[in-house]
Amino acid sequence: MEGTDTQYPQCRIVPMRFLHPDTTKRLLDTIVKVKGIRRILLNGQNIPLVVPYGPARGAKNTTRLRKSITVAGTIVDLHVQVGTIMLEVEDREVIGRIRKICDAFFTDFSYQLKEGTCIKTQPSVVDFARYGPHADKNIIGLVDPKRKEKPAFIAMPEEEAVCGGYEL
Repeated sequence: MEGTDTQYPQCRIVPMRFLHPDTTKRLLDTIVKVKGIRRILLNGQNIPLVVPYGPARGAKNTTRLRKSITVAGTIVDLHVQVGTIMLEVEDREVIGRIRKICDAFFTDFSYQLKEGTCIKTQPSVVDFARYGPHADKNIIGLVDPKRKEKPAFIAMPEEEAVCGGYEL
């Protein structure tokens, strides 16, 4: 079981509120254009398909917060109300560019941008059990092993490029 060979810088964007899907889309559309981003992970409160408890238990969960957004031409199904965006980047300069984007974007409420390790870089026992010894190093730390759906991979066309592929 091997992880990524190089330790890439990581950062975490933590808005002081959960983000609406449209707000998430606008922010991601700006962030994915930054050259040097390797991986992106959206994290937040799960939005179930069915109401799990209470008087409406078992009924379909009708909410505007669980929807699909399109980022760089790829459809991403949001199963969570985004509360944290974690990024792995090529070098520390990219984090400075992301900070400038966030400073301009978050004007109605505040946010924090924290540097440090927030995405796993080594496969865990669960990753090994789910994906085997030759798992794709790009998905380590990004996928919930219990989830049946695959992650969304966003690839920017080379002419717009900024960087190779992006992942949500």
